[in-house]
Amino acid sequence: MNVKALVSELQNFYLLSFHGLLGLLRRPFYLRDAIEQMDYAGAGSFFIIILVSLFVGMALSLQLAAELSVLGLKMYTGKVVGISIIREIGPVAAALVFTGRVGSGMASELGSMVLGHQVDTLRVFGVDPVKKLVTPRIVSALVMLPALTLIGDAASLLGGYYIAVFVSHQSGNVYWSSIRDVLDFENVFSGSVKPFIFGYLIASISCYMGLSAKGGAIGLRGATTRAVVLSIIMIIVADFILTRILLYALGFSV
Repeated sequence: MNVKALVSELQNFYLLSFHGLLGLLRRPFYLRDAIEQMDYAGAGSFFIIILVSLFVGMALSLQLAAELSVLGLKMYTGKVVGISIIREIGPVAAALVFTGRVGSGMASELGSMVLGHQVDTLRVFGVDPVKKLVTPRIVSALVMLPALTLIGDAASLLGGYYIAVFVSHQSGNVYWSSIRDVLDFENVFSGSVKPFIFGYLIASISCYMGLSAKGGAIGLRGATTRAVVLSIIMIIVADFILTRILLYALGFSV
């Protein structure tokens, strides 16, 4: 891809993501479509988020307990697990799972609609495809990913508790006391901002790739793959940038 084509792709993506978000403020409001997308994104991802987050918390607690016990600092397992889950691992893990299940579904669904000329039919009848198709998916991601992240964080902390108490034989009261100590404004705010940014990126990238699909089944496969790969890359990059900004804004020195 040459520079001109790349700039054109970026311009089209920015316009689509901007108009998709702007659709929240303009009539008509496709509330039913948004609810359907939230059901697909939220209820459909509930159990897999819990399962993944539970084992992430267990693995993290197990590793930290083993390392900290060598230093005689096993009582800090809960604090380190809490900070790691709430600020970093929880939002990123939930976003990656959301990308694999929901983002790929968005891209493949919209790509199928493009290849089946359903998007062209919407234009013929005077319906804005971005307003009808993109905005409800952005809304669902902005609402459901933060909620799923909260649920995933709780599951991770419970998994960490199980390992800390029943495997490492630590005090449950000490573990939960450490968790309460890390639930301050800085940690909660940092962990709460990221899911909104991740959700917007996932929905925008997936919708753009789906609407850009062409070339039949092979083109649809390529669009879905690009949507997932680019979303994963942008989640990691955005996590680093957001972490740096938040640390600076909240007064942490690094």
